[in-house]
Amino acid sequence: MSPPIVLIHGLWLTPRSWEGWKARFEQRGHEVLAPAWPRMEGEVEALRRDPSVMNGLGVAEVVDHYDRIIRGLDAPPVIMGHSFGGLITELLLDRGLGAAGATLSPAPVKGVLGLPPALLRTVFPALRNPVTRKKTVPMTPEQFRRGFTNTMNDADAEAAYARYYVPAPGRVIFQASLANLNPHAVTKVDFHKDDRPPLLVMGNDQDQTIPASVSKEAAKRLGKSKAVVDYKEFAGRPHFPTAPGWEAVADYALDWANRHVGAPSKTAEPSRV
Repeated sequence: MSPPIVLIHGLWLTPRSWEGWKARFEQRGHEVLAPAWPRMEGEVEALRRDPSVMNGLGVAEVVDHYDRIIRGLDAPPVIMGHSFGGLITELLLDRGLGAAGATLSPAPVKGVLGLPPALLRTVFPALRNPVTRKKTVPMTPEQFRRGFTNTMNDADAEAAYARYYVPAPGRVIFQASLANLNPHAVTKVDFHKDDRPPLLVMGNDQDQTIPASVSKEAAKRLGKSKAVVDYKEFAGRPHFPTAPGWEAVADYALDWANRHVGAPSKTAEPSRV
């Protein structure tokens, strides 16, 4: 029986960003859930009109929200997360949840040290204004174009912004960005956890928000354990999860997950990352 799949969206997006992935996985016989972050259950248009429902939303609340959803399922799911949803996925796997996980351009957990200019440029507008810690952080069409849809033509980039963009809760940005300075950071995982479910980390070489170097470092650090951790990099792809050609990425992630559901921990195999 095919395992269920839980899709976790990232910042400045909602479950709508998974609409193509969800339909594709359902066509292949999987039950697919794409729950919104807590307090973000409304449609894109409603969240744009009143983003204050996200004020003060933090990482722990988001992780606990998905924890409850996953524990309520009949079978352990494959957990897939994009960007900050990838970070959430890695925190859930660290709790022992899920049959396997796949992350696409995951935001860095505590201990991933490479913070290149592209990533800093995305989060700096929030960090330079402490007021946004308790509020939400908007993103202009130009910022979304640079950080999410930089490989897409102008018309498609504009359409993506119009259909998918929402402001992001500022507190989670502060928590993740300052994690390496906080000994009690909520984004901490155990890099040496040997019984972590199998994990695939995917990077995109044209990503201007979470560069491939950050994804690769995350895979390397998580690969310090005996748990299965694989890394795959895609050429010519930006940060946006449904940029043209997304089907090949979705298929790779699903095929990998189906092969690894229930896979034992690796023993003396060479590192894959």
